[in-house]
Amino acid sequence: MAVKVWVFVVALMFIGVVVVVGLGADDGSSRDGAGSLSRCRLSSPNYHGALAKAILFFEGQRSGRLPANQRVKWRGDSALTDGQPENVNLTGGYYDAGDNVKFGFPMAFSVTLLSWSAVEYRDEVAAAGQLRYLRSAIQWGADFLLRAHTSPTTLYTQVGDGNADHQCWERPEDMDTPRTLYKITQSSPGSEAAGEAAAALAAAYLVFRDDRDKSLATQLLAASRSLFDFANNYRGSYQLSCPFYCSYSGYQDELQWASAWLYRATKDSKYLDFLQNNQGGSGTEFSWDNKYPGAQLLATQEYLGGRTELEGYKRGLDSFVCAVMPNSGNTQIHTTPGGLLFTRDSVNLQYTTTAALLLSIYSKTLTSVGDQVVQCSAASFSPDQISSFATSQVDYILGDNPKGMSYMVGFSSKFPRRIHHRGSSIPSIKVLPRKVTCNEGFSSWFPTSNANPNNHVGAIVGGPDGNDQFSDNREDSTHSEPATYINAAFVGACAAALGQQNQLKEPVDNIAPVDII
Repeated sequence: MAVKVWVFVVALMFIGVVVVVGLGADDGSSRDGAGSLSRCRLSSPNYHGALAKAILFFEGQRSGRLPANQRVKWRGDSALTDGQPENVNLTGGYYDAGDNVKFGFPMAFSVTLLSWSAVEYRDEVAAAGQLRYLRSAIQWGADFLLRAHTSPTTLYTQVGDGNADHQCWERPEDMDTPRTLYKITQSSPGSEAAGEAAAALAAAYLVFRDDRDKSLATQLLAASRSLFDFANNYRGSYQLSCPFYCSYSGYQDELQWASAWLYRATKDSKYLDFLQNNQGGSGTEFSWDNKYPGAQLLATQEYLGGRTELEGYKRGLDSFVCAVMPNSGNTQIHTTPGGLLFTRDSVNLQYTTTAALLLSIYSKTLTSVGDQVVQCSAASFSPDQISSFATSQVDYILGDNPKGMSYMVGFSSKFPRRIHHRGSSIPSIKVLPRKVTCNEGFSSWFPTSNANPNNHVGAIVGGPDGNDQFSDNREDSTHSEPATYINAAFVGACAAALGQQNQLKEPVDNIAPVDII
């Protein structure tokens, strides 16, 4: 039977845009007589709203004592004694995903990506009225990393027992599982975790270095240098000492990544020499574990700026581009029938957003040096083609997909309502002030088919499968769980799309109202 799609369009003349407010077809698509799926893209998504909500998400992931200007009102203070067993202050930071553990390795990666977004797309984020919120998100994570680096050869890498936490379903405000502390030292090293923390703080330094008050920037840079020395001088894989988020790519990528950020921050020849003498490595994904493509992009920017000794990094980066671009002749990461870059079924959108961020920044870089192309075996790609593919991934996440569904909570009218997230799935402590116990959460709130009582606005879930299918099921953590590193990469990719679509000309205040309750 033919499906009729009724689209109600409101022309907002005072801002000169068209907003789609209703769709009769649930999946936003139509089918022709042969049964093939065709989608009519009505307009670019509201990148303003998406950017604002992607940043807002981090306020819902906060641990510690919440500030007076906290916008996500269903959250409360939590984990206020973290670190006390060893007389250190490890409060603050972010809960990693839908659980209540603070994993330092991916948290640091999230801080690095947020900082990179602020550095590369400062004007776009500022024009959208989101720079102060992005800076706040960066500082919340960076402050925790500073506290976690308690000596030149000590870094606390995890707070909370992941196994015990995953056996409970409770709000962070009620949390009573062990807040076990894990750390790396010179006798039990973890160069991956120390290197990523060094990268995060160097990148954050670039965000805050021009502030009138230099104290934060000074701390960030000093700690970054110290962490790099720790990672480099006491080499050892985090794989040997980690309980969760173990490294599988080794630590050489983190050392490249950290040295590239430190060279950008300081222009100290020590870090340039390290980059020059430690070229190599590859990856078809950019993730909390594999930093090679990110390090290659940072080094390529230096190469294109005249550091010809870093040419090997550009070759590696171009190989990454050829691996992810469709029809390159070297494609290794393919797209779903609906056009989503699909690396693997487990939390795939983390790889989609990081690829979109890298492609966006590389396109911008190539444009700045005269529109150089990337040559693959069967095709060459211009900066515009690369950025267009990156934007298509942002658009897919925001609803330009076969299901007509946004994979960001609170964006559009059709989005995941049953995300795998403890705090979101149990009524707020402000609504249900009594304690919800570990077992009660699992029996009463985890299995219910009801929508989560708290919309975790801005959260991007793991995403659909390789056939563009998605089940809005809280029990399916592979597809329905959000994570900080998904959103962190999306922020920069969305800001790039915002700038390219000229939405910066639109007024900000009335474009992206955010439901924070």
